[in-house]
Amino acid sequence: MRRTWRFVPLGLLAGLAAEVAVFVLVGEAIGFASAVLVVFAVSLVGLLLLRREGMRAWRGFRASVESHQPPGRQLTDGLVGLAGALLLAVPGLVSGVVGVALLVPPLRRLAGAGVQRATERRVSSMVAGDLFGPRRVRVYRGATPPTEPGPSRPGADPAAAIEGEIVEPGR
Repeated sequence: MRRTWRFVPLGLLAGLAAEVAVFVLVGEAIGFASAVLVVFAVSLVGLLLLRREGMRAWRGFRASVESHQPPGRQLTDGLVGLAGALLLAVPGLVSGVVGVALLVPPLRRLAGAGVQRATERRVSSMVAGDLFGPRRVRVYRGATPPTEPGPSRPGADPAAAIEGEIVEPGR
């Protein structure tokens, strides 16, 4: 986790450089004053959406709690919506495009699924179950391969364990 945090300043610097470069290109294409107006308009729309998405997230959370359902899906959907609106509210054209993308329903669901997976990896399975409900677990038939050399149980045939059944001598 600490390794990824050390790249945050570099990512912010790259994002700032991209914002400036795109602003200069758009300013050359449509004019500086028009580019400034576009940035302000996008930021104003983002501020309006920020309030709407916040209220929507709060209502979804309350409805899931009142109906005794796990609130995780509403939380992730609300967080992705808030992040999209916040990116729209931040002055910049690149952040505005990313913000709009996070508000498009298919991409919003995709981002929400990513947030859910990341959350499930970082919290205990009990907390993840409380947040997101029962988890789907894939179960494969057969024993796992032994971690140390030799059979997984005394007298077991390792070749049979790979095929899905454990054969013990004498049975």
